[in-house]
Amino acid sequence: MPSSVIRNWRYHQAERRLDILFVSGRRYSYHQVPPRIAEEMQAALSKGGYFNRHIRDYFAFTEH
Repeated sequence: MPSSVIRNWRYHQAERRLDILFVSGRRYSYHQVPPRIAEEMQAALSKGGYFNRHIRDYFAFTEH
């Protein structure tokens, strides 16, 4: 389902890194994200809601 907040995202399992591109154009990489979190995000009906509840305040990140 399309998100009104997240334009695109990709999980790099070998690095346990979740890259997120927001509709604002801002890009972030979230580090040490377990595969289970990426799987749950994939299944979530609301990617933005899942991100807010389970990723945003829980993982270190870098902005690009």
